[in-house]
Amino acid sequence: MIQPYDGRAKRPLRKVNHEDATPFYGRIAKGFGWLMRRTSKQDWGPMDAIPETGPLLVCPNHISNYDPPAIGHFLMWSGRFPYYLAKEEVFKVPFVGWVARGCDMIPVARHSSQAAEALVAAKKGLDQGKCMVIYPEGKRTRDPELWPMTGRNGAARLALTTRTPVIPVGQWGAQEVMPPGEKGFHFIPRRTMHVMAGPPVELSDLYSDNPNGAALNEATKRIMDAITTLVIEVRGEPAPEGRWDTRAGARI
Repeated sequence: MIQPYDGRAKRPLRKVNHEDATPFYGRIAKGFGWLMRRTSKQDWGPMDAIPETGPLLVCPNHISNYDPPAIGHFLMWSGRFPYYLAKEEVFKVPFVGWVARGCDMIPVARHSSQAAEALVAAKKGLDQGKCMVIYPEGKRTRDPELWPMTGRNGAARLALTTRTPVIPVGQWGAQEVMPPGEKGFHFIPRRTMHVMAGPPVELSDLYSDNPNGAALNEATKRIMDAITTLVIEVRGEPAPEGRWDTRAGARI
């Protein structure tokens, strides 16, 4: 059963988050929280689902360009400053790119030979004890009903080779603020951001310095299964059979 939301988004950031961050990130976070509270409502899962210290790999579902702010808000007020792996196009957006660079987010040059460099940078972040956020789907879901689709192996590779705990996150509501494929925001009426984290995904039996394809596929499946379970809870409805595969253009 989902525990009632504890209302922590209304508390000062310093009361719920004791993690170190750069002065720039800290100032941005406070202003960002003020803005999020006035443009959306929060319905969050328990704070203790997010470990207070240590390296962490957070893996959410991806339904809208607005869900990174929704998830970032949840993580900051759950005690951790998130560091995203984000497509490099984000860093070219005026102001948004400036903030992303100032907060040490990691650009991903998708569909290029440089894409792997993002995982190297993410590993450095984990070595520093940071909370790294990576979308295992790689992009917004293409499922017509916005359920999690098949994942890519980048998050799994990072988890298995670094032995870092993977926290799955299910979220719903961001698609009402920024519907997929549409431009602009829909802030009136204020939409509710439903975000819930689950227990670490069990991957210890697959840890390896050089995991093979079978191990990566199994780890990715476990991560996506855990995310889907949480999405079922926050949506309050059962998931359809199968999982959308972009190559097949259907659920398989």
